[in-house]
Amino acid sequence: MTEPSIVTRRKAAFRFVYACALMNAVSFGIMIPVLPNLIKHLVGGDTATASTWNVLFAVTWGVMQLFFGPILGMLSDRIGRRPVLLISLAGLAIDFLFMAFAPNLAWLFVGRVINGMTAASFSTANAYVADVTEPQDRAKAFGWMGSAFSFGFLVGPVFGGFLAGEVMHGYLGDFALRLPFLVAAGLTAINWVYGLVVLPESLPVERRMTKFNWARANPLGSLRFLRAHGELLGLATVGFLFQLAHTVLPSIFVLYAGYRYHWGSDMVGLTMMLTGVLGVIVQSLFVGPVVARIGERGALLLGTLGGMAGFTLYGLAPNGWAYVASAPVFALMSFLQPGLQGLMTRRVGAQEQGQLQGANQSLQGIASVTGPLVFGLTFAWAVRHDAVLHAPGLPIFIAAGLMGCAFLLAVRVGHARVKAASVAAE
Repeated sequence: MTEPSIVTRRKAAFRFVYACALMNAVSFGIMIPVLPNLIKHLVGGDTATASTWNVLFAVTWGVMQLFFGPILGMLSDRIGRRPVLLISLAGLAIDFLFMAFAPNLAWLFVGRVINGMTAASFSTANAYVADVTEPQDRAKAFGWMGSAFSFGFLVGPVFGGFLAGEVMHGYLGDFALRLPFLVAAGLTAINWVYGLVVLPESLPVERRMTKFNWARANPLGSLRFLRAHGELLGLATVGFLFQLAHTVLPSIFVLYAGYRYHWGSDMVGLTMMLTGVLGVIVQSLFVGPVVARIGERGALLLGTLGGMAGFTLYGLAPNGWAYVASAPVFALMSFLQPGLQGLMTRRVGAQEQGQLQGANQSLQGIASVTGPLVFGLTFAWAVRHDAVLHAPGLPIFIAAGLMGCAFLLAVRVGHARVKAASVAAE
């Protein structure tokens, strides 16, 4: 096959997986502002009980990611990316249907377990991107994938809030609270059909693992995989510190903004939209040119510094306007993931890209479990002691400290020697 034909096929394959990731992110974002209210509805309107269940659901989802992320990552190395993407989309669609029709919390909980077990769509999509892009182009490609994620979380919550809002409630009554999940299930089903009919396989048979290794398809096995590739362990630690710090705002932002700035849900939503827009702009327009100029290591350092500075400004902001004004600085953190993924995917062969993404997803699962507990409890402590030590931004300062540690580590490991990506599959 001629070089132009190969380039054309790679560009087409990337467009396919980008569209898949974008629709998946929109469908996932739709349910974000609605799920806590559905839980509250199922527990009889008690806010405290709903909050407890919401934390339990989040932790359970993280635990499922921790254990099943490595399995699906290695499975994609063994049988290909396309089947695992289809499995993930099917699990997400089933989860949305469970939430749409769940008569009680038990059924809703089952749906979240299924989703946590199969939710490898973004990590597998990242492995797919590594398959179809040249190493020097991966940071730019991962920037575009990040923009799909950001755009989904920009549009999805607004769409979901409208579907469950007062207008639709006037037509559908309490069922309006479940309508967003039906729409999300429909979008995911369309995505599944799209993947089944259109999406090509990115990993040829001759480049796949020869056998599935159960000893490595678990959290400990995935950590051993990172340790065995010594040049990956430091970068993976940078990624974990980022993921852990990144959980602070989802864990406390609504309560924090209401307590410190007296914001209602409208202002919270507008602020989330602003940060989402800034993230999309950085990831889609600036990652490619910046990486071309300063390299993947430079993008990684810029992202960690931006995150540290952004979190610090957020924690110091004495009023809402100062918080909003800090958003452009915080948006610099969007350079982190493309630079990190670009560096990490260079250090393993094609037959191990899925294992790499599964290991990253396992670390994300650990962050998803520990982050809400650490930051939620810290914020509760800060509020209780506010009269003595006025520090409601304490959890955000902790996140800034984590990003500072990530920067120092990135300085050390970001220039590690790139090994030849030809490690044979075991």
